Amino acid sequence: VIDVIDSTNVERNLYLCLQFQELNVPMIVALNLSDEAASRGIVIDEKGLSGILRAPVLKTVGTRGRGIEALLDKAIEMVEKGERPDYQVHYGAEVEEDIALIVAAIGRDPHFSRKYSARWCAIKLLEQDGRALGLLKTHGEGEAVQKIVAERTRRIEEHFGRDAAIVVAEQRYGYIHGAASEAIRRNLVDKITVTEAVDRVLLNRFLGFPIFLFILWAVFQVTFRLSEYPMGWLESFFGWLSTVLGGALPEGLLRSLIIDGIIAGVGGVTSFVPLIIILFLFISILEDSGYMARSAFIMDKFLHIFGLHGQSFLPMIIGFGCSVPAIMAARTLKSPRDRIITVIVTPFMSCGAKLPVHVLLAGAFFGVRQGEVVLSIYVIGVVLALLSSWFFRHTVLRGEATPFVMELPPYRMPTWRGILWHVREKTFKYLKKAWFVLLPASVLIWAVSSFPRVPVTNDPVPLEETYLGRFGKGIEPVIRPLGFDWKIGISAITGFAAKEVVVSTLGVLYKVGDGEGEKGASLRQALRADPVFDPLVAYVLMLFTLIVIPCFASLAAIFSEIGWRWLVFAVSYWLALAWGLCFAVYQAGRLLGF
Repeated sequence: VIDVIDSTNVERNLYLCLQFQELNVPMIVALNLSDEAASRGIVIDEKGLSGILRAPVLKTVGTRGRGIEALLDKAIEMVEKGERPDYQVHYGAEVEEDIALIVAAIGRDPHFSRKYSARWCAIKLLEQDGRALGLLKTHGEGEAVQKIVAERTRRIEEHFGRDAAIVVAEQRYGYIHGAASEAIRRNLVDKITVTEAVDRVLLNRFLGFPIFLFILWAVFQVTFRLSEYPMGWLESFFGWLSTVLGGALPEGLLRSLIIDGIIAGVGGVTSFVPLIIILFLFISILEDSGYMARSAFIMDKFLHIFGLHGQSFLPMIIGFGCSVPAIMAARTLKSPRDRIITVIVTPFMSCGAKLPVHVLLAGAFFGVRQGEVVLSIYVIGVVLALLSSWFFRHTVLRGEATPFVMELPPYRMPTWRGILWHVREKTFKYLKKAWFVLLPASVLIWAVSSFPRVPVTNDPVPLEETYLGRFGKGIEPVIRPLGFDWKIGISAITGFAAKEVVVSTLGVLYKVGDGEGEKGASLRQALRADPVFDPLVAYVLMLFTLIVIPCFASLAAIFSEIGWRWLVFAVSYWLALAWGLCFAVYQAGRLLGF
């Protein structure tokens, strides 16, 4: 599938088509976005291009389903007829002579030749492709073939004066350029396109950044307003469920496990599903419309001030959804220095797992201002990422940031099918994590907060005397300067496994819907009733959750990308920054009378 954005994009994708031909793979070329191409004056002779490529070429418009039926019919026809490409790229007489000698050598092992295309292997061996060199180890005369490849490669390089891989690529691009010149024509279009007109405003050097901030603010405001009622309904449902089961089940460990462990833990996190759905809906619209890519362009110059590569903004944006793919996305950065900095600062983006913590605390203590409060946490995360990047660039990772080049896609009207697919996938991942990660975590937290029992009566001991309470009391001197008691400290630490566990831990410790407090009371009501909690403590806990060590899955991804030494450095930096900044905010807040 080739998205016909411009002739350069077509040529780049035709390069891939030639590689499929070398594999002798049946191929159909779909020229998608053909309606946009026509509106921009790009005229493609699909029949002429089909004749050049010796493969079917069809125009499609994926969002409207135009040409899809013809594409499927052609695919079925090719399968039924068993059609395969009957044409190979000619690399010139000199190179073809060398390819033929390597193909003949590869053909000495019939078993190998039946499994792999001899011509494809020969071309890839000239390009010093790692996979082809690995396959050659299974060849019966692999050493002899490798010797011939080395001789032929040396001859090509002596003849052309450059690497054999470059010679092969030049021949491909020469063929592609000729095909594109023959089949693609661009007519001059005098009118300004919609993309150009919109970009004059959204990418304006003065208006672009304020508009970007306003869009983020609007997304949060609308998200909180729309999700308020369905979240309340779910909270009421789980409160009702706790009350019903509490009346039906006899007193004992089973009743406590179900109500205090499972429902209080997982139910609290599940209540945030409406908010997650609505937020992902708006993010998907921004992504599919093409605006999210422009946000990276808007931020590029600003990021360079702090030593970040403009391309780092893309992993950071992904980090608002989940830190794991965001960290993995940093591998697209070519500079190891840029990659390390991006990996370390990306967890400062408030991912979807941190959002339930922020929403719970903001909803409990900040009322109608909860949208602005949560947005401030997101902004602080970005600011910390920028300041940390500047610090690293001038200390442990000195060096200049590399230039940023990016191709901006045209604006498109998002399709409901695409948006709903994104929302469904992200919501399913959230629910899967809630039930398969938080459920065991909630049960574990319930267990260590319910034992030991009184020896004779098997009654529960006071919460402070349980295993969890004793641990919490042990760490309380360290976290007390942040305004946290042992319950808050335990909740913050369990969030190291997964940030949603903070909410489930609070639900278990505050025994939402049973035992302490009003039956069926929501977690927000339970937190407001605790004299230790107030708006300042709640905000500090939100900051701590934002900054401190990310989840275990993120740590595994960081280890995979930059190694254990930088992982240890990052963990030490996050812990020190989280404690230091939260200490400063809490103590300053108390001095100011908050």
